[in-house]
Amino acid sequence: MLSEMEVKTSLLDNMIGVGDMVLLEPLNENSFIENLRKRFDHNEIYTYIGSVVISMNPYRSLPIFTPEKVEEYRNRNFYELSPHIYALADEAYRSLRDQDKDQCILITGESGAGKTEASKLVMSYVAAVCGKGQEVNKVKEQLLQSNPVLEAFGNAKTVRNDNSSRFGKYMDIEFDFKGDPLGGVISNYLLEKSRVCKQPRGERNFHIFYQLLSGASNDTLTKLKLDRDFSKYNYLSLDSATVNGLDDAASFRTVWNAMQIVGFMEDEVQSVLELVAAVLKLGNIEFKPESRVNGFDESRVKDKNDLKEMCELLGIEQSVLERAFSYRTVEAKMEKVSTTLNVAQAYYARDALAKNLYSRLFSWLVTRINESIKAQAKTRHKVMGVLDIYGFEIFEDNSFEQFIINYCNEKLQQIFIELTLREEQEEYIREGIEWTNIEYFNNAIICDLIENNQNGILAMLDEECLRPGTVTDDTFLDKLNTICAEHQHFESRLSKNSKFLTDHSLPHSCFRIQHYAGKVLYRVEGFVDKNNDLLYRDLSQAMYKATHSLMKQLFPEGNPAKVNLKRPPTAGFQFKASVGGLMRNLQTKNPNYIRCIKPNDKKAAHIFTESLVCHQVRYLGLMENVRVRRAGYAFRQSYESSLERYKMLCKQTWPHWRGAARDGVEVLLTDCSVPAEEFAYGRSKIFIRNPRTLFTLEERRRACLEDLATLIQKIYRGWRCRTQFLLLKKSQVVVAAWYRRYAQQKKYQKIKSATLVMQSFIRGWKARKILRQLKYEKRCKEAVTTIAAYWHGTQARMELRRLKTEARNKRAVSVIWAYWQGTKARRELRRLKEVARRKHAVAVIWAYWQGLQVRREYRKFFRANAGKKIYNFTIQRIMQKYFLGLKTTMPSMSPIDNTWPARPYMFLEGAHSELRRIFHFWRCKKYQGQFTEEKKAVYEEKLEASEIFKDKKALYPSSVSQPFKGDYLEIQKNPKYQKLNSAVEDKVLLADVVNKINRANGKGAPRLFLLTKNNFVLADQKTGQVKASVPLPDLTSVSVSTQSDGFFALKLKEGSASAAKGDFLLSSEHLIELITKLHRTGATAADRDQINIDISDEFLVQFNQDKVCVKFIQGGPKNGNSAACKRKNNRLLEVSVPSSP
Repeated sequence: MLSEMEVKTSLLDNMIGVGDMVLLEPLNENSFIENLRKRFDHNEIYTYIGSVVISMNPYRSLPIFTPEKVEEYRNRNFYELSPHIYALADEAYRSLRDQDKDQCILITGESGAGKTEASKLVMSYVAAVCGKGQEVNKVKEQLLQSNPVLEAFGNAKTVRNDNSSRFGKYMDIEFDFKGDPLGGVISNYLLEKSRVCKQPRGERNFHIFYQLLSGASNDTLTKLKLDRDFSKYNYLSLDSATVNGLDDAASFRTVWNAMQIVGFMEDEVQSVLELVAAVLKLGNIEFKPESRVNGFDESRVKDKNDLKEMCELLGIEQSVLERAFSYRTVEAKMEKVSTTLNVAQAYYARDALAKNLYSRLFSWLVTRINESIKAQAKTRHKVMGVLDIYGFEIFEDNSFEQFIINYCNEKLQQIFIELTLREEQEEYIREGIEWTNIEYFNNAIICDLIENNQNGILAMLDEECLRPGTVTDDTFLDKLNTICAEHQHFESRLSKNSKFLTDHSLPHSCFRIQHYAGKVLYRVEGFVDKNNDLLYRDLSQAMYKATHSLMKQLFPEGNPAKVNLKRPPTAGFQFKASVGGLMRNLQTKNPNYIRCIKPNDKKAAHIFTESLVCHQVRYLGLMENVRVRRAGYAFRQSYESSLERYKMLCKQTWPHWRGAARDGVEVLLTDCSVPAEEFAYGRSKIFIRNPRTLFTLEERRRACLEDLATLIQKIYRGWRCRTQFLLLKKSQVVVAAWYRRYAQQKKYQKIKSATLVMQSFIRGWKARKILRQLKYEKRCKEAVTTIAAYWHGTQARMELRRLKTEARNKRAVSVIWAYWQGTKARRELRRLKEVARRKHAVAVIWAYWQGLQVRREYRKFFRANAGKKIYNFTIQRIMQKYFLGLKTTMPSMSPIDNTWPARPYMFLEGAHSELRRIFHFWRCKKYQGQFTEEKKAVYEEKLEASEIFKDKKALYPSSVSQPFKGDYLEIQKNPKYQKLNSAVEDKVLLADVVNKINRANGKGAPRLFLLTKNNFVLADQKTGQVKASVPLPDLTSVSVSTQSDGFFALKLKEGSASAAKGDFLLSSEHLIELITKLHRTGATAADRDQINIDISDEFLVQFNQDKVCVKFIQGGPKNGNSAACKRKNNRLLEVSVPSSP
């Protein structure tokens, strides 16, 4: 039990400073800041205020976010370990999973305080501790990869932060009953779109512009008509174009991969990049004045090259956009008035268009990401919300953006105090502790000053923007001075309140509001324009006319058919409504707070600027939060944990307490003489009023633990020494026994060895003696044998010599006779040869003489051209022989037989080739003469199929040997289809059963497919009822893959009546024949365009209003022999095609 207790840790163990500000003693602003400094200097960046986490930005990497840390804080009590953001994330996740409570995590702080990183840490922790599985991992990856996309388009480098979020983000992560993520929904608030056109000195535009120019390939930049040089674009500031530590090229690749993981199609990514490039081009458009007859100046575009390139990117007619920059049309009921724009107004219109284009693109991105990451299941979900929103802002020059940001923080502070008090009150009531009202500053009066529907500043700003007449920022300030003069939190030099008339820190064009975090001076310049946020109707209509795929979605108000003369809602009204919705959403969830603090303005590690931290502590209301938590009891702990921690302080509870935990705590506190007013007993927890009491218990516990440690060491050392002695004694006995055994074994081995040596010597001596006797006997036998052999040999040799002498005498006679006979034969041969040579010489001489006589006799009968005639005769004979031979070696009559007899002579080369060509044409003509019209049409279809699909689709070779039948249903003969046959007026060219693919699940439903000269029909297979009849002129193209599947898409003309429900995705076993007949029918009609055949492994199909990508991949053997279609997400159908054998 002791070891188990010592393993457990607590927030109070090894504490640097105070881990929970509620326990800080004494409590004042100086001690609060000093405690933060002490912990920051020791790399303790997290501190608690009850359940609130204070996070200090360390501006460097710390080894406290490893997977081991995740496991350390997993399923641990909130106060069990030292303060960490993982503890808060784990508490929120376990409450959601186990108690079925929806959670929200509110992350606030000024720019550079680490809010974005904190939200990433929360999401990464939740992703690490929730369930595993292919689908779950895919959802987690999509949720995490949505961050890089939103950061690229919504974050920018500022003087305070290199990756500052310039928009507010709230993400609802949805979980199932097991705690596994199902999806999410992202809401964005107030993108700082003014940054698109102008950035303060030392800051950059949004990251995506620099990432695109740095990381995109040369081909991509060429398509987007862009150059890598930042200086060529007016909207990009050059003094901070490159930032140390930011690799824009690598970030672009990260964003590209993240968009693909989230579910963006390639054409959607290209469309987004085209809009980003269009914004850059828009900033380069400049204007010049041009005088008119009426004396007014009219704006004209200086250099139309950038305008032309932008129009090409968006698909807009250049003249339409150029006119929108020069004229403005105002509509009032049935009247239209067109006015010219001067140069200043043209620049205003250009910047307004750029800001609206980028902000609407950002909103479209958020919507598109939501489509991909939203939960598919229809059951009830548990929700964890993560809010990463701007902190309170006080600059030297505060404008409309700071006003509404600070308004949002006022609302968050209000809900923070309300929920904190409510949480405290609920715990007191739950534990049975008497609740006393706590005095605190209620900032509802400030919220009412801003948002009151009658006299609020936002309401008066909207009223000023909407009223007729001359409206300026000064008239707005006059209205504020009239209505809000008596409000205790509003200050202005021109108000009726005389005490501010001599306040020189308050300029005439400004007003000041006393927020909960301090007084903020607002300059009214630009309030009216920024609240109006107007985009001229001419520009909206010009954008709507663009052929770009996204423009009609981004500028729906530009539709001429839906002209709305009602003024659009103002920026302030929209933000107020979105903040109200956010507050209502947060009210329904259990809140968890992370307050982020920036330690210095230099973005450097190890620097703690006390004045800056003090300023943030004030406007975050942290001291107010501590006071609320300490108003009752500063510390509370469950009876079990308290007894486990302090039981060693009382002899009755140490080491084990057998009764109830509460009874043990009561005995413990009584024994420790703790005053009764310092604590209270709840139903499940002990409440301690003063931190000093807790620290006294901790000191006594620490001293007691030292005594216990000494006792444990003493007992352990005695046990260790005795154990070592017994081990040595036992070892000595074992060693002695083993040695005696070893000595006896060695002695036995020596005796045994000596015995074996003696035995071997005796046996050797006996063996050698026997061997000598045997060798002697053997030598005697061999001597007798040798003598007898020599004697027999001598006798045999004497007899051999006698026989050889007789044989030599007989052979000598034979040899002499043979030599004599040879000599006589050679002499006779020489004589006969001489006689033969003489006879041959006479015959040769006689033949030559006869020839000479004949030539002399007949020379007078030969003409001069006798040689030519002989040559012609010879040639005729050769030709005759050639033709007769060709007759017998002629090839077959098949047109595909390429054999031909070899050429016998070189001079026949031309004739040989020409005869081959004539013969081939002749037999082709004979072969064609055998065709009927029907057979000819079939071969023409086969030829057209070859032109369309040969070497393009893997299914084609298997279709060559199959005849094109056309009517596979025998619709004319089958009585089942008589009703369907009567419904079709023209002749049926093809009738077959196809499968219509369902978008929802990728499964097919059988349909009858009928093709006539004018239309194609889809009918139900069972009933024969016509489901769809589409005229062929409405069919624009057919898409198929390159693989061996039977899937094809029939794409219909946009706007036609047939395209109301979108395109058709079908599959057929006779794909080659079906598409060939479709193409052939379209090609023979003179009144319509030819149908295009698109062969690609990835194409888009229009289903209702959505475009879905159909992607073909090679599948394994497990998929069987047929292609299988599976829905991957809302915009992707994946067809797995079995690999060819």
